[in-house]
Amino acid sequence: KLTRDEMAQRVARDIPEGAYVNLGIGLPTRIANYLPADKEVFLHSENGLLGMGPKPQPGEEDPELINAGKEYVPMMRGGHLDICVLGAYQVSASGDLANWSTGAPDAIPAVGGAMDLAIGARQVVVMMDHLTRDGECKLVAQCSYPLTGVGCVSRIYTDLAVIDITDRGPVVREIFNGLSFEELQRITPVALTFQQLAESA
Repeated sequence: KLTRDEMAQRVARDIPEGAYVNLGIGLPTRIANYLPADKEVFLHSENGLLGMGPKPQPGEEDPELINAGKEYVPMMRGGHLDICVLGAYQVSASGDLANWSTGAPDAIPAVGGAMDLAIGARQVVVMMDHLTRDGECKLVAQCSYPLTGVGCVSRIYTDLAVIDITDRGPVVREIFNGLSFEELQRITPVALTFQQLAESA
């Protein structure tokens, strides 16, 4: 499976020139470090910053410029965002997103701006581990956790595969590091089809 930095690199490859992109808390914030310098991409944070760059060098941090994960960054809502990349506890086969609470009695809810992003961005993609620490798949038939958004996710990047959510169900576009489609299907409790992209963006 891919490391977290390799996942971030893979997502970064698909972000097009000129896109306005929100990177959610956790794994997605790493994507900023892998956007090519010659590709113009505008990064937006949940606290309203637009035009962020990669993590600043030591000594160049500005305490007034942070992302949603309280990390330093260098220097919108309403449908202006082309893409938002969010983490998730679960994504359903129809693209429902659960990423703000596990629903457990002792869970600390972390709503943040995810609900606004889930309905406000033109494209919502998820970056997550394929399995939980307990070996449960995060791509499920129906989410058992409280929903952030309904039918909003169009693509999932995991440490094992790239999967598009389509009208005919989840379609695997890419599988990493020699894992077979049969092995991927065995650990994924929803029916998958495989249709590799002719060329990755």
